[in-house]
Amino acid sequence: MSATAELERLLGIMARLRDPQRGCPWDLQQDFASIAPYTIEEAYEVADAIDRGDLGDLQDELGDLLLQVVFHAQMASEQQAFGFADVARSISDKMQRRHPHVFAQVQVDGAEDVNTNWEAIKRAERAAKGHADTSALAGISRGLPEWQRAVKLQARAARVGFDWPGPAPVIDKVREELDEVAAEFARGPVQDNHARLQEELGDLLFVCANLARHARVDVGAALRQANHKFERRFRAMEAQADAAGQGIAALDLDAQERLWQQVKADEAAS
Repeated sequence: MSATAELERLLGIMARLRDPQRGCPWDLQQDFASIAPYTIEEAYEVADAIDRGDLGDLQDELGDLLLQVVFHAQMASEQQAFGFADVARSISDKMQRRHPHVFAQVQVDGAEDVNTNWEAIKRAERAAKGHADTSALAGISRGLPEWQRAVKLQARAARVGFDWPGPAPVIDKVREELDEVAAEFARGPVQDNHARLQEELGDLLFVCANLARHARVDVGAALRQANHKFERRFRAMEAQADAAGQGIAALDLDAQERLWQQVKADEAAS
């Protein structure tokens, strides 16, 4: 079947699931707010499939993500707000509007010019909608994961020159913020100093995100890689402990640390 036919089939399935008489009770109970967490989760699962280089899984996860768009569009159409065709038309119009170097006569000299034009067009779009915020930080969604929003805030500020000249001073700032975190821990019990610890740890994480930006490293990808590595090594620790006849929970911290170092050494050797 063609892409158009398959999309029509999916739209029909979603409409049937939401049919008040013949639909699925679970689907009928949902609204925009209840589905939003699934939308976010499916986007992360797409990223995970890409990280793993699993194209078969990526196909499935992209389908799951598309379902989220179809679900939201179906609920909106039931309220006579908009439908899937309106969603598709909106993004098509936007992509043509924001690529005048492809669909019009604008000349660009490389990707940097494309980015500059893109931001200028976005500012014009916000102004046309009556948005009065003219800040360099205008338009950055508050619905983004906070690490992603931190990077966007920093990148926007950098466009007007407010940025470190390179990674070295950012590394110095990381050390400074880490010292401030240590000082807050030294003040006494965590529960007595929670607000200050939260503030200082937030500053540290913000600067770490800035360091990743200077390294041209995606913070989310880096964290996913670190999570995968930790999970792989911890599962290997569990396997070694089980093979020795002891569950890992029965080992003291020193024994667990020896297992951790052994797993790292095994990885390095292989």
